[in-house]
Amino acid sequence: MKTLGLTVAASNLPFWFSRCNITKRPNILFLFSDDHALAAISAYGSKINQTPNIDRIATEGTIFHHNTCCNSICAPSRAAILTGKHSHANGKKTNLDTFDPGQQTFPKLMQKAGYQTALIGKLHMKENPQGFDYWEVLRGQGHYYNPDFLSENGEERVVGYCTDIITDKALDWLKKNSDNSKPYMLMCQYKSPHRTWAPGPKYLTMYDDTTIPEPESLFDDYSNRSEFLKDNEMQISKHLMYEYDLKIAGSQEVDALGRKFQSPELRRMTEEQREKWDTVYNPKNEAFLKNKPKGKDLVRWKYQRYIKDYLRCVASVDENIGRLLDYLDETGQAKNTLVIYSSDQGFYLGEHGWYDKRWMFEQSLAMPLVARWPEKITPGGKIDKLTQNIDFASTFLDVANIDIPKDMQGVSLLPLFKGKIPETWRKSIYYHYYEEGEHNVPAHEGIRTETHKLINYYTRDTWELYDLIKDPDEMKNVYNDPQYANIAKKLEVELKKLKIRYNVNEGQ
Repeated sequence: MKTLGLTVAASNLPFWFSRCNITKRPNILFLFSDDHALAAISAYGSKINQTPNIDRIATEGTIFHHNTCCNSICAPSRAAILTGKHSHANGKKTNLDTFDPGQQTFPKLMQKAGYQTALIGKLHMKENPQGFDYWEVLRGQGHYYNPDFLSENGEERVVGYCTDIITDKALDWLKKNSDNSKPYMLMCQYKSPHRTWAPGPKYLTMYDDTTIPEPESLFDDYSNRSEFLKDNEMQISKHLMYEYDLKIAGSQEVDALGRKFQSPELRRMTEEQREKWDTVYNPKNEAFLKNKPKGKDLVRWKYQRYIKDYLRCVASVDENIGRLLDYLDETGQAKNTLVIYSSDQGFYLGEHGWYDKRWMFEQSLAMPLVARWPEKITPGGKIDKLTQNIDFASTFLDVANIDIPKDMQGVSLLPLFKGKIPETWRKSIYYHYYEEGEHNVPAHEGIRTETHKLINYYTRDTWELYDLIKDPDEMKNVYNDPQYANIAKKLEVELKKLKIRYNVNEGQ
């Protein structure tokens, strides 16, 4: 009877228990930032900065060289990661759309399967998160200085620098929960290096004695491409605001659109924080205003101010990632913990004269992705296959040995971690940006293969085609070039197939 009782009891256990031993299931630490361009990560060959701790994940694990987002804008990318589905399928096409938190997400499935789940940092959704045993998130976009955090206990303002605070909270949660018999999945998500690129006190003077190299296309005139490209409103030369972006406090100058927003950070600082800030920026600003450059020299000055502040924010992210990696090493958890670093999309660091994202050009389409898991990933790996942020959910479930729902549109990266490339691995990815008008970027969809990119600006009845081998900087549209007619036709057919595969109806 005892044996029968044990058999009956075992048959009633959740399915995940029968698939694996709970004590051996790996932990997952998902490290995530906002707007981190590949060009600002030394593991990806950066010529402008060093990121030793992100590089550490890559050298001790693997690096993905063709990882992309499905929609280059903050909240939709996060929704795609949570659900494993494209924007039209999860309902979050734009930052303004409402995300249904009751829908299926990978944290909910992991929580149900016995994982401890936690989310700390930037979520950027209007709705409170679901599927987490613990969550503490920034309000909206969040602030760099003295940020407000929302949790089940209400709202709290924390004095300090946001990147440091998020890491402190993540470490505190790990120390309280990581010795539990249950495995954990922690999403530690930074605001940085999102606009307005406000550096922390420790990095305010970093790069002061350095001139950051300019990208070759800083003064792009947008020729040889669609006519409306030149009408964008994200140009360093015209659209960075003097106080809001360039840190010239009290400036009355306006950008090309007549805007002069105040700094959201200066008003939040303590007296001590503001004193340190002013000590660094005031002398530089006085020198600029006293002898203000003109023409291209003014653009170059704006670029240097922008890129240095951006890189200072990145330096803080990298330092704090190191703190978390050190904790895993010191506690012996590293061996059985999958660590992933990524960002919600890429960013323009002066390429094409731009800041921001949205366009399907490589700088914002590409997402960093490095992964370390000593149990499964051989150090020094390099993966060149096409991957996408919709793959993250399936990957986390597969790593945890949890069944992947059939309606998830992404595929697990676990075989790639193990160095096994399935013969059926995708040859192209689908992209769709919906926010018509923001920064004067039209809605568009497209397809990227390993060699070419086709973009359909369907509200402008315009197509673009780029040869990524001959023209990696995407400076010439060859859609109407007779030599590329067959490639264009082939990619249009493939685009239609992807839309059918992902159930994208016209107008979605």
